[in-house]
Amino acid sequence: MKRLRRFINEAWSELKKVTWPTPAQTRNLTVLVFAVSLAVGAYVFVFDRIFQGAVGALSTVLVR
Repeated sequence: MKRLRRFINEAWSELKKVTWPTPAQTRNLTVLVFAVSLAVGAYVFVFDRIFQGAVGALSTVLVR
């Protein structure tokens, strides 16, 4: 029981040292994550379509 109480006290002590982000920082970083995810998704989508078309054209040429 002493070990559990010591662990909880030490964990609480460490949590007091954390610098938590403000609500504005949290909002801004969340928007940034969504924007970057959307940009990466669009990038992957475009190149997937390009390579899909290239493989399709190549397979059409090779099947003939």
